[in-house]
Amino acid sequence: MSSTPYVIAQSQARQWLAQVDVPQTLRKLFRDLAAGLAVQPAQQLVEFPQGAGDFINYLGVLAEDRVYGVKTSPYIVRAEGPLVTAWTLLMSMDSGQPLLLCDAGELTTARTAATTAVAVDALAPAEAQRLAIIGSGPVAQAHLHYVKDLREWQSIRLYSPSLSQKPAEAGAHLQALDLRLQVVSQLQQALEDADVILLCTSSAGPVIDPGTLSKPALITSISTNAPRAHEVPPAALKDMQVYCDYRQTTPGSAGEMLLAGEQHGWDKRAILGDLPELLSDQAQRPDPQRHVFFRSIGLGLEDIALANALYRLQGTL
Repeated sequence: MSSTPYVIAQSQARQWLAQVDVPQTLRKLFRDLAAGLAVQPAQQLVEFPQGAGDFINYLGVLAEDRVYGVKTSPYIVRAEGPLVTAWTLLMSMDSGQPLLLCDAGELTTARTAATTAVAVDALAPAEAQRLAIIGSGPVAQAHLHYVKDLREWQSIRLYSPSLSQKPAEAGAHLQALDLRLQVVSQLQQALEDADVILLCTSSAGPVIDPGTLSKPALITSISTNAPRAHEVPPAALKDMQVYCDYRQTTPGSAGEMLLAGEQHGWDKRAILGDLPELLSDQAQRPDPQRHVFFRSIGLGLEDIALANALYRLQGTL
């Protein structure tokens, strides 16, 4: 017998996500991956005919929770500008029936930032004190939300080109997120003596050059869905300790990794660890005397894990 999935719109997803421990939900899925209790296939890109756009499917299986699912995100070319949406469908592995259909906009923002937070907790030195955030949009603000309590940050500096002309005005709004936050007008001000640098931009090309930093730092990158987008120069990978969210899929999609391999002799086997390995103590921790680079591309499992958390939550409300 067929069933109708529970449908969650964006505003409801935002409200319910506030009741979910997102980082802990993601930690469990990465441990499940390490234990062979989850499956994460590569992203599936399908182009529309005649240059009308494309869509990407993000798939995943959580066997212990008896669910699987797919997030599908179209990029629709329009005269007034491209349209990007995303929806996550959660399915039962027992009944084969749909359980939940959720607007994935909030899920994507939350899982992107929380994945970075899980990596920061695993890779940043315990004594890290200076945090830099590059970007100011919803994803950057979510990054701050999830990392602000991970270390005893003595300074949190944020730089965004869109805010560089009015840092005082922007600071008044953003400081509500954390009183330690300082919006600065120059990129170098944010990067000075930073221990952890969170790149949270939609840039298709390099945002910073790790070779110009004054001290070793953990640099995290999410990039965007532009073809081969990257926030650090591909050549820099050879001089950094590289980690990623999932080594089976990330090197085949991350722009700087693809370019580093093609143009600079970098080999994906140089990746020191991914989150399943880090959270199951199967990967070596980085040398704090050298730059560390963490790259995430966004996994279908992350969306599915959060959709599953919302599905279970709605059963208790």
